[in-house]
Amino acid sequence: MEQFREMRRKRQQLSEEESISILRKSTAGTLALLGDNDYPYAVPISYVYADGRLYFHSALNGHKVDAIRKYDKASFCVIEQDEVHPEKYTTFFRSVIAFGRIHIIEDDTEKLETARMLGNRYNPNQEEALQKELENGLSRMLMIRFDIEHLTGKEAIELMKQREQR
Repeated sequence: MEQFREMRRKRQQLSEEESISILRKSTAGTLALLGDNDYPYAVPISYVYADGRLYFHSALNGHKVDAIRKYDKASFCVIEQDEVHPEKYTTFFRSVIAFGRIHIIEDDTEKLETARMLGNRYNPNQEEALQKELENGLSRMLMIRFDIEHLTGKEAIELMKQREQR
């Protein structure tokens, strides 16, 4: 298991439960990979969170897929809140960063299961439509699994103080 650096401003650190709650509620984040010529490659992407993992879908080819196949370490960032307060020269933010290993799902059963999970996340209670979509598109899609090894959440000091006052 990798050693991860501790957050510098621990007082602003969210609990693991709060961080997971943000991952469950949010619908998109930025996936960071080691891209072409070892340049960082960060791509906005929709996802679903389940049991310590993130799941994404992708086309069969492209920069993201090449980067994942080349190097399995990645990070993923979600910004839940970003409220600018210009008069205070600050931002009331709440965000989460996950570090982990990322893989293309090769097992057909897992691929179908995770594609169904993602479809239900964004279009719930539409089983018939989802089934049709999967029948038409699953063969042209990759499913990607991100196993979270380290998760940190952080919020602005002002939000932390507001919560303490409640």
